[in-house]
Parts: sequence; structure tokens; C-alpha cells
Amino acid sequence: MNQRLMRQSVTRVLRVLKVAELLGFGSCVQSCLDYLEAVPWVGEEEEEKVISSILRLKTEGVSVVTTPVLKRVASSSVDPPKETLSRIIELVLRSKEKSRREMKSIVLKLLREQNGNNVAENFNETIYSSCQRCLDMVLSLFRQDESDAKQIGVEAVNLTWLLDVLAERQAAKEFSVTWGNQTELALLHEKLPLVSRYHISRVTSRLFVGLRRGDLLPSKDTRLLLLTTWLQPLFKDYNWLQRGCRMFDGKLVEEGIGRTILTLPLEDQQRILMSWLGSFLNGGDGCPNLQRAFEVWWRRSFVRPYSDRQGSGVSQTDSTSKE
Repeated sequence: MNQRLMRQSVTRVLRVLKVAELLGFGSCVQSCLDYLEAVPWVGEEEEEKVISSILRLKTEGVSVVTTPVLKRVASSSVDPPKETLSRIIELVLRSKEKSRREMKSIVLKLLREQNGNNVAENFNETIYSSCQRCLDMVLSLFRQDESDAKQIGVEAVNLTWLLDVLAERQAAKEFSVTWGNQTELALLHEKLPLVSRYHISRVTSRLFVGLRRGDLLPSKDTRLLLLTTWLQPLFKDYNWLQRGCRMFDGKLVEEGIGRTILTLPLEDQQRILMSWLGSFLNGGDGCPNLQRAFEVWWRRSFVRPYSDRQGSGVSQTDSTSKE
């Protein structure tokens, strides 16, 4: 029977399997299963047909061995091991440049399909562990007397990709907290040559773009911490980012910074925007253009301050009650 199935399509063998099952032809059913275990399945649709047919046999209690076929798609463990996920991520991060770019795109695409899967929590922990290793590497490179610009660039790109992954999984909030707390890294930043340090400002830029899009919604304290820690380093690198980074979108970054500032209390808005104003007047095109945010803050503070309207409302209420 096995010889007769040679060179048959999977679809045809599935039809033979169904007929053999109805007739109670056990040896034919087993031959079909042996064939399905050995032959490649082409495409997801064909795979789904095979699996549904095998599961139906198991459900109906047909006395044949179906396990070898199912082993192709089902592991004995409930969830993919955390160690395997970690190994995949580390292999991607430490591979050669061309391969690294290609595999990052593939892994990110697969993870989009996997969103909502029950492996999410394990995977997020794995990503955060990889982020911490990259951060430790960057900090170590920044502490060296002679910085390795190429390696800093690799680690910054890796961090940006990991942030993309977390944003896709709606799990980037903790990354923003971690990045905002990198005080030592921010202090070391200005001591390094521009050609080495600007890579790190790309990570900051990606965070602000994420804030603009709503990819992450950190607390007020975290938003303020991000701006306090990283805005000045970003100002110093901004001109280089605009001219030297092909994928850098200054408009998105500026909108992200401005919108983030405007989510803070008015006193914090004033302090940050006054600091920006000094940098902008001295740096011109070399500084982010936050004029829209400045105009909103100005109107909030001077044109139609909420405190005045609130007081006016209270006065009107009092006078009405007296009448």
C-alpha cells in the first residue's frame, strides 16, 4: 500500500484516509499516516487539513498510531522553554550584521503573529534580560578610556530592536523606567566623542516616538525622569542625528518630545521648555524644534490660564448663590 501512495498529493492521501477510515481498513489508514509523517506539508492551509484529520481520528478512537505525525507540530512540553527563547534572541543579537538585520525582521514578524499567546509573560522576561545585558555592555564601553564606536552602535541598534519588540507586545513600560534611571550613562555621555555617543540618543529618540504613538504609557514620574535624564544629551547629538542617520525622522521625534512635555504639570513644562529655549536660540537647526509645545505652554500659562478661569467660575457661583 505504501508504494501506491508514492508521488500522490497530500490532499489525495487525506481523501484516501477518510475512505479507509469509513471502511474500517486499518492497514490502509496506517499507511496513509506513515505517508503523512514522511512527506513535507506545503503551506499553513495544508498543515491545518492534515492536523484536523489526525485529531479527528484520535477523537473517534481509531486504533492506529497517530503520535509520529503530531510530533511535527506539538512538543511534549506545554510552553516553549524560556531558555530556548533566550538562546534565539541572543543568537540574533550577536550574529553578523547582514544576518542580524534579516533575522530581526523575521523574528519581529513572527512575534506579531504570536501576540496574546500564553508564552507572553516568559518572553517579556527574556527580552528584559537581553535589554539589561545590552545596557551593561554599553555602560562598560562608555567607561573605557577609548570607546569602541562600532560596538556601541551595535548595542544601541540591539536595544532599539528590543524596544520595538516590547512595544509590539505592549510591554515597553518597564523599559522606559530602566532607561530613565540610566543616570551614570547620561553623565558619561557628554565625555565621549560625538561619533561614539550619538548611537545612544537613537534609543532615546525611539522612546519619544513610542510615547507619541502611544506604544507605551509610563507614569508622570517616569516621563519626567526620561526628559530630565536624556533631553540634554539628545539636544547635543541632534544635529548629528539629523545629518548622519538615514532612518532618523526628526518630525516624529520632535512631536514625541513636545507631546511628552505637555503631559507634565505646568511648572515642569515651564522648566523644561525654558531650558529648551536657551538651547534652541544658541543651536538653531542643531536643536529639536519644539515651538508647537512652547506655544501650547504659553497659551496655558498666559492667554487662558486655567487658574483664572477656575477663579472666575468660583466667583460666578458665589454671586449666583447670593442672588
